[in-house]
Amino acid sequence: MTIQSVKAKSCDYCSGTGYFQLLLGGSETCPNCEGSGKKKES
Repeated sequence: MTIQSVKAKSCDYCSGTGYFQLLLGGSETCPNCEGSGKKKES
């Protein structure tokens, strides 16, 4: 059996969307993943 690890997991802060939905309308780019929606590799 082979186990594959997924390198590009979704960002914890924006749930992989790359942006936050603002309460007053509009959206803002996620500062953690810079809009990519993927978790950064440290």
